[in-house]
Amino acid sequence: MATKWGILSASKIAHDFVLALETLSTEDHKVVAVAAKDKFRAKVFADDHGIPTYYGSYEELGNDSNVDVVYIGALNHQHYSLTKLMLESGKPVLCEKPFCINAKQLDVLIKLSKDKRLFLMEAMWSRFTPAYQKVLEEIQNGTIGTVLNVQANLGKPLSSIERIWKKDVGGGSTLDLGVYTVHFVDTIFGPSKPESVACKGTLNSHGTDENISAVLKYPEGKIAVISTHTKVNMDNSAYVYGTKGTIKIHDPFHASVKVTVNATDYTFIQPNTRKPTLFPSSVQLRYEIEHVRQCLMKSLIESPVVTLNNSCTVQEIMDQLREQIGVQFEEDETSP
Repeated sequence: MATKWGILSASKIAHDFVLALETLSTEDHKVVAVAAKDKFRAKVFADDHGIPTYYGSYEELGNDSNVDVVYIGALNHQHYSLTKLMLESGKPVLCEKPFCINAKQLDVLIKLSKDKRLFLMEAMWSRFTPAYQKVLEEIQNGTIGTVLNVQANLGKPLSSIERIWKKDVGGGSTLDLGVYTVHFVDTIFGPSKPESVACKGTLNSHGTDENISAVLKYPEGKIAVISTHTKVNMDNSAYVYGTKGTIKIHDPFHASVKVTVNATDYTFIQPNTRKPTLFPSSVQLRYEIEHVRQCLMKSLIESPVVTLNNSCTVQEIMDQLREQIGVQFEEDETSP
């Protein structure tokens, strides 16, 4: 029986999510409903993707008994409230990154998920890609020895985009781009947490961060160096340095289709989508989509790959990064 998906928000990433889902078997996955605040936008999205039901409110999606699981692709500041709404409506949730604005919001959602025995996962799709799986395989096989250093950059000229600079939607390079770098470090060094975090950054006139650079010190002499930028193109590769060699995840590391292990290249061919995705290589969302199905079929309430603990650690680190450079949101001042 197919897993029946509800899509919350007719956003750009939701568009790519559905295109990626379409590359999987229709016997396993179906999108049965979409909801947006504007019913006309929901209808346009539904017509574009052949979705049979559309709603002009999120509550209606939560009350749709035909929906097995909800994918939330809304703006950052809505993740907490909409995930909470869906969980309270009895729906398992896959929520886009960053999971929340801060760790205290996430703590509420995790408690709610456990109380209701409902699946909850942050949609950190990178951790399911063939590139990331290859990196972990080579590390576990000891190919590059003991890993002692990780570096990851993610910089693109995005500063004019509203969701990046606007404070009241949870903007800034840390939450939008830095979440990928921190998750990558956690993929390699987790479940350990950093012993210390040192961050510098530049804020814009709206009080959100245009860029950050940070050093994360882990136990056993392990170091991670991360950078983000919203005004310049960086070399968005990531590197894992071990005592016996190096792994490079090619630009863009968070959506890469190429990995170099010492001198050997590995390339991962992806299927074509019905029409072009809006973000590079986001057809690879298909891997997390299938993972969610497998978790639901096993009646799990969290993923063994992107655990709730993984997401908590990442959210806590991002809280520290923002605190050190002086980025504070209204959500940091109030209780969830």
